[in-house]
Amino acid sequence: MKRNTIQRKLVLDSVTALKNHPTAEEIYNKIKEEYPDISMGTVYRNLNDLALEGRIKKLSVPGTADRFDYITEPHYHMKCAKCGGVFDVRMDYMAALDKAAEKATGFRLYGHQTVFMGECSRCK
Repeated sequence: MKRNTIQRKLVLDSVTALKNHPTAEEIYNKIKEEYPDISMGTVYRNLNDLALEGRIKKLSVPGTADRFDYITEPHYHMKCAKCGGVFDVRMDYMAALDKAAEKATGFRLYGHQTVFMGECSRCK
């Protein structure tokens, strides 16, 4: 585990404070308001390190930049096709899918990510 730095804390705090599955650019812009000397490279490096450590989740969403989630337990997401928002889906994680995929492929799985596509309640 890497040592905690002020920059790492700023990145982690921003992911947690934004609560909207922010992109690296959104996190950078939030931090830059108070710490204008921070670089985008520092934000990217710390986001990737925090994700590797399991302190945040890196979420790959089709058609958009990677997003980051402060909730690290396995769960699902929904992307609104109209506003582009990414939201948590409150449903049980289906671990049986991991086992079925392992059996079908011979892979050793660590989990899966599912992003449902549709329209959020504000847009529909």
